[in-house]
Amino acid sequence: MLLVVGVYLVAGNLANGVGGKAVGLAKGAVPAAYQALVQKWGNLCDAINPALLAAQLYQESGFNPKAQSPAAAQGIAQFIPGTWATHGLDGDGDGDRDVWDPNDAIPSAASYDCKLASYVKDVPGDPTANMLASYNAGAYAVIKYGGVPPYKETQNYVKTITTLSESFAAPTSRVDPSEQAAGAIAYAQKKLGTLYLWGGNGTADQGGRFDCSGLTKAAYASVGITLPRVANDQYNAGPHPSRGELLPGDLVFFSDDLTNSRAIRHVGIYVGGGYMINAPRPGAVIRFDPIDTPDYFGATRVTEDGAKALPKTV
Repeated sequence: MLLVVGVYLVAGNLANGVGGKAVGLAKGAVPAAYQALVQKWGNLCDAINPALLAAQLYQESGFNPKAQSPAAAQGIAQFIPGTWATHGLDGDGDGDRDVWDPNDAIPSAASYDCKLASYVKDVPGDPTANMLASYNAGAYAVIKYGGVPPYKETQNYVKTITTLSESFAAPTSRVDPSEQAAGAIAYAQKKLGTLYLWGGNGTADQGGRFDCSGLTKAAYASVGITLPRVANDQYNAGPHPSRGELLPGDLVFFSDDLTNSRAIRHVGIYVGGGYMINAPRPGAVIRFDPIDTPDYFGATRVTEDGAKALPKTV
C-alpha cells in the first residue's frame, strides 16, 4: 500500500500545540533529522502516535526522502504524484508543498491518518485499528462491518503496522524474553572459529562462512524466525531492552552514529556477562567479544511477530 495523504488538521490540535499522547520513540529508531517531526505530528490525533507514524514511514521508504517506487510513489511517505498535487500539505509553512521534503511529507502523512480516523470515529472498537483498516480497505468497509472488516489482507495490514510500531516505541515496562533465544545462541556457538566472509550467509559454496548479519539471520532462521539480511533492518525485529535488561539471545548493535538506527553497521548475539557471539570483520573468526564499547547502539529482543511485520524491502 502506498502512503497517499490528504490535507486534514483535527480542529484545535495545532492551536493546542499538537500533543496529547505520551508515546516516546526508542533510542535512535527514527533518524535524528526526523525524530522531532515524527514525535510532534505523531500526536496529531488520538488514533495515531509517534511510533505508529514511524512504522508507516519505515515500511514505505526506510526513512529515505529520495525514495521512488516503480509506481512513481515519491519521497519519505511515498506519495502518488496526483494525490500530492491535490492533498500535499505545507507542513513547515515555507510557502511550498514539496513531496521530497520530509518537513511537508511527514505532517501530511499524519494528517491523512487523522482524516481517516475522523471518518470512522463513531465505529466501535479500537480507533487506531479502525483507522488502519480504513487506510487499507476504505472507511466504508469499516463502517459497514462495525470495525476491522473480515478481509484477511486488511486484518494482516492492521496487525503488521501495530506490531511494527512496537519496534519504534520506547518500552515502558520490562520486555518479555524470547522463547527462541536459546536455540539461536546454540546455533551461533556451533559456528565459533569460522572465518568471516563479507556477504557470507553460511552456504556450502561460501564454505559455511558468515558476515555479522548473515550469522544472526541464520541463527534465528534455525529456530523458525526469518530476519532481514542487513543489521539496520534487524534492529526493527522487536522491542528494545535497555542495557541493564539484556538477556541471552538479544541482538546487540553498533554504530558510528548513535542517533540513527539506519546507520547501524554491526550486530551480534548477546550471550550474557557483557559478551556477544559475532562475526567481527574480514580476517577474523566468529568469536566472543565484549559489547560495552563506545559504538554500542542498543539491543533488540527478537519476536516472531516483529520479524514477520518487517517489510521485504525498504
